[in-house]
Amino acid sequence: MSLDLLARETHTVARSKGFWEGEVTYDKIGNKLALVHSEVTEVLEAIRKSKGGDEVVEEMADVIIRLVDIYQAMVNSGDITKSLDIAIERKMMKNKERPALHGNLF
Repeated sequence: MSLDLLARETHTVARSKGFWEGEVTYDKIGNKLALVHSEVTEVLEAIRKSKGGDEVVEEMADVIIRLVDIYQAMVNSGDITKSLDIAIERKMMKNKERPALHGNLF
């Protein structure tokens, strides 16, 4: 499944569950991005507390779900017009050409 399709499906479910009431505003996007951050922390905690691979992957899925949901909300509002699938493909090609550690120390 493409990420663009996953985003549409994820956002449809999120809207049906009441997570996107009203219009999409930048403060709402900021709040949703903070929730992505909290999900990343949950991945870290699952690793740190040795909860096992299943828990780690489930928390990673939450990160991706929240992020593509935000992406689709911004597509629907007209703030984004670029395909996530194409953006990732282009970014990966660019990263293949970069030096080790992208030229940084770490």
